[in-house]
Amino acid sequence: MAYTLYIGNKRYSSWSMRPWVLLKALNIPFEEKLQMFKPGVRQPDFLAFSPSGKVPCLHDTTTAVVVWDSLAICEYIAEANPSAWPAEDAARTFARCASAEMHSSFDAIRDECSMNVGLRIELGTPSEALQRDIDRFNALFKEGARKFGGPWLAGKEFTIVDAMFAPIASRCKTYGISLEGEAMEYVGRLFEHPAVQDWVRDGIRETAREPFHEEDCLRGRKVLEDLSE
Repeated sequence: MAYTLYIGNKRYSSWSMRPWVLLKALNIPFEEKLQMFKPGVRQPDFLAFSPSGKVPCLHDTTTAVVVWDSLAICEYIAEANPSAWPAEDAARTFARCASAEMHSSFDAIRDECSMNVGLRIELGTPSEALQRDIDRFNALFKEGARKFGGPWLAGKEFTIVDAMFAPIASRCKTYGISLEGEAMEYVGRLFEHPAVQDWVRDGIRETAREPFHEEDCLRGRKVLEDLSE
């Protein structure tokens, strides 16, 4: 196989999820190397395969190229697999903009709703910052549906932009975040995509628990359901 993808725990690692889901959705063969997080924020062992010491990290064994950022990995995959982006210019431009926005923005949902595919957690009333993120998801997902007709965010085919928002679909499930109309329909469809479901099922089956990530998800909030029990 040309690609080896190093990833973190499927229970927690939203950044790892994105290129993994893309490769699976496009039926591109790759070797998965799962690296479990150890206690603490930093993972010095990851420096053995990732220049940044972070996951995901893609190794192309045919060229010895190493790519160590989730969106950069998706772009690298698209160079050899153009269908990773929409074919039509307007849809491709929208998809690139939305992917870049996901990569650089939405700080509140990252901070307040850390990914955990194995739990259902009572969120309570969203903070003002989180509500702004939710409002933006509503606007962005509705715009994609209305401009390009679905079922995916930039048209008929599943592309990078859908993989970039797959962890948002998971977070909506974990924390019971409701979107509006077409936006809610989109995240529901995204969550049920076979590649997303494969990741989620694997994450639920994981037995490893990393205390920092577990506490970051909970923050004293009530666990409504533990899917791994």
